Amino acid sequence: MRDGFHFYEPRQGHDLPHDPFNAIVGPRPIGWISSQDRDGHLNLAPYSFFNAFNYTPPIVGFSSIGYKDSVRNIEATGEFCWHLATRALAEQMNASCAAVAPEVDEFALAGLTPRSSQVVGVPHVAEARVAFECRLSQVVRLQAADGTSLDTWLVLGEVVGVHIDKQLLREGVYQTAAAHPILRGGGPADYFEISAEQNFKMARPK
Repeated sequence: MRDGFHFYEPRQGHDLPHDPFNAIVGPRPIGWISSQDRDGHLNLAPYSFFNAFNYTPPIVGFSSIGYKDSVRNIEATGEFCWHLATRALAEQMNASCAAVAPEVDEFALAGLTPRSSQVVGVPHVAEARVAFECRLSQVVRLQAADGTSLDTWLVLGEVVGVHIDKQLLREGVYQTAAAHPILRGGGPADYFEISAEQNFKMARPK
């Protein structure tokens, strides 16, 4: 046991007021995912376990704890869209995570506009400054180290269409901080906002 360190084995509990795992692995990009069922009912939901996993072709993925509407819809249709969650849309993003019945349209619930996509049939959020149109690559049910199947589902999708607000491009280069993206932190309600003041440069070793 190292002096000055708190050590725990997750299976035995962390012995802290709040599980630190989500705060340590963070802040994390938000998987703000739109999907629709085969009858055309729209769904929009944020997932805090999200990231990019491949460059060519570009692949993104999110993990759903529980087989939720997003996973069900994406498996049925093979399509979804991802949206950049920004400070200006934080309240709408939060509203879209309400626990509602599958037939409830979270676009309407959050006061957002569905816009027809160019490549996939699932609409994306018109107000979002960046949106990815995606086709399903894989749905993977996660399992523990002992092989036990978990009620957690990793959804991977190939990005087949990209929408970027031109105001976020400077001489053709995307400006990350200009959109003021928000990221999920730890605890029940922590988020972080990226700003230009936090930027620093560091070149890779040659």
